[in-house]
Amino acid sequence: MTSPIPQITLNNGVTIPQVGFGVFQIPPEETTDAVLAALEAGYRHIDTAQMYGNEKQVGEAIAQSGLDRSEIFVTSKLNNDSHDPAAAKAATARSVEALNGPMDLYLVHWPMPAVGDYVDTWRAMEEALADEQTRAIGVSNFQIAHLERLLDETDVVPAVNQIEVHPYLAQEPLRAFGAQNAIATEAWSPIARGAVLDDPVLQQIAGETGRTVAQVALRWHVQRGDIVFPKSTHPQRMAENLALFDFALSDDQMSRINGLNTGERIGPNPDDFNWIPGTPR
Repeated sequence: MTSPIPQITLNNGVTIPQVGFGVFQIPPEETTDAVLAALEAGYRHIDTAQMYGNEKQVGEAIAQSGLDRSEIFVTSKLNNDSHDPAAAKAATARSVEALNGPMDLYLVHWPMPAVGDYVDTWRAMEEALADEQTRAIGVSNFQIAHLERLLDETDVVPAVNQIEVHPYLAQEPLRAFGAQNAIATEAWSPIARGAVLDDPVLQQIAGETGRTVAQVALRWHVQRGDIVFPKSTHPQRMAENLALFDFALSDDQMSRINGLNTGERIGPNPDDFNWIPGTPR
């Protein structure tokens, strides 16, 4: 039986399961079944986004699951084409409708520094929080400089910063800045879209612990305090990705994984990523 998933308390008192299920790149026509399978496996934290195009199907799965809505933590993210405050307000309303009710966590998906002023966008997020369209607000892919502006110029400290983190991109300075300011770190692509699965160091530690390489990488995140949401549409791997709390990595094993950090990204650099869906990359 899978051990209980720890809850992390965000800076406004809202609690979030440390391990969730991500629906990035799951086609809408497959999302309802995938989320239902994840809920059956024991996940109670679902991470979606307006950009993913599958919020409605996430909402359908939750409605069909038979679980009380209060048992499930749902995150969505503001699309890059909706940073204007008026557009953000309309987009937020669409997400609430698609998900059949208020969100638990709502994020600015990218800072988009060359497109608009993300501080104005953040003020629209603060309004969504005040209007109880979400229980917490945060950001995604924000760098230290972006966060510093929000802290200096706005009222609500982001509850989380969802960023690319994996053994090859440990993000220690950004995670430390978050910790200093009560901003929890969420790790997207926690196994580097599968790139770490062939890593000899991780394979050796998997042999030492009797676990899969993915479990070792995810356990590394858990012990560092990251919130993670691995994605798989295979029920066996869904279950494996939750089985992280009945073993621990030693200090030596953690140190060996920390040594894999090269600073190499597999996703875009937030400092210059300004893509709007529907336009050429």
